[in-house]
Amino acid sequence: MEQSVIHRTITVAPGRFAPGHLGELTQQVPFELVDAALAATGRTQSRLRALPARVVVYLLVAGCLFAELGYGQVWQRLCAGLDGLPLATPTASALTQARRRLGPAPLRALFELLAGPAPVATLSGVRVGGLLVCAIDGTTLSVADTPANHGAFTTQPGHHGGSGYPLLRLVALVACGTRSLIAAVYGPTSNGETTLADRLAASLHAGMLVLCDRNLTTHTLTGRIAAAHAHLLGRCKANRKLPVLGRLHDGSWLSVLGGVTVRVIDAEITIATRAGRASGSYRLATTLLEPRSWPAAELVALYHQRWEIETAYLELKHSILGGRVLRARTPAGIDQEVHALLVCDQLLRLAMADATSTQPRIDPDRASFTIALQTARDQLIQAAGVLATTIDLAGRIGRAVLDNLLPDRRLRVAPRIVKRAISKYNARGPNITRTSYKATLSIDILCPPTPLTTGPGP
Repeated sequence: MEQSVIHRTITVAPGRFAPGHLGELTQQVPFELVDAALAATGRTQSRLRALPARVVVYLLVAGCLFAELGYGQVWQRLCAGLDGLPLATPTASALTQARRRLGPAPLRALFELLAGPAPVATLSGVRVGGLLVCAIDGTTLSVADTPANHGAFTTQPGHHGGSGYPLLRLVALVACGTRSLIAAVYGPTSNGETTLADRLAASLHAGMLVLCDRNLTTHTLTGRIAAAHAHLLGRCKANRKLPVLGRLHDGSWLSVLGGVTVRVIDAEITIATRAGRASGSYRLATTLLEPRSWPAAELVALYHQRWEIETAYLELKHSILGGRVLRARTPAGIDQEVHALLVCDQLLRLAMADATSTQPRIDPDRASFTIALQTARDQLIQAAGVLATTIDLAGRIGRAVLDNLLPDRRLRVAPRIVKRAISKYNARGPNITRTSYKATLSIDILCPPTPLTTGPGP
């Protein structure tokens, strides 16, 4: 009987360090980078243990790739492609002790080393007018329901009995074109988004255009963005009173927000589908004051890019975590796990950006996060591509992404409803339609007859 025999050569770290890898993703976070994070935080082991510190770092990040598995099963996958090597078989208790011994600092330092906008060959959808398009927003993550976590994190009330699990609030600065993480902070939900967003000020710099929703377009954040020589494009609440200091030819007008001169754009956006038309009014404030270089209608259309951070959070919470609760049972463990999760997400973003950079005409948002995630999992199990033997920018992960590109973004609308309500009854009555419609968009710049303000601004 004819047979096919496949021989593979796998190159990994020597001895007890062999299970310390992420498959092909190891090329994004090589051994030297992990060792640098350990050295910077004083966590390099003084003696060689059965579970070296570097191996534990990779274990924690691998645990995010396999969020549905316990660390014991994650360890089995790290070792699955290493047949024939004398490997440790740690117990669940040994893995727990190793994670506690490591602490959160190395993962925090590793994320800081990796954070930043992913480099890409195309500027389409990444930069506008030479400015890197970014967004700041927040989300929440559920943590394990333990007494220790309850002491650091809080539950939220709700119509169906509250959140159940304690929650943490995560606020990030994201590059919209690649959805890569530039910076992220977190805290209990008792800290609002505006409080946490202020901690991102050190990551703002010249050459950024920061998109904010109406809750984050505050006096304080506007001032911090301007002080960093970055630019703001944020939505304002409908009831915010802004002084009219001067009118511009495109219908926008000058005002002041947080001591910073801003340009205000009032617009009505109309979406038309075969099911009907819907209109809504938007008020945007920006520090881009020149209407000829930055036409009002183009800024209104650009503001839609803010939704890229919402997509980034969807991929973090549902594609990676699958909607699951974080594992760690202590606040220190949560700190460690959150930064491992951020590292994992950033590694996938970097791999996706490398793939699309090999074909500069491809918009980075056509790369499928799910394809990258599943291929990275496969490569980890096989211990494939741990150390690069040839220069291959795309790699297996990148080729899988390029072979399964998403279609070009289309303008479509769908009702924003809860598809699976907690109650068995319909969330908003019996006539809910879940049909997605192709849509056309029109933007009208409004020129309200507001007189110029002669008094001092807010």
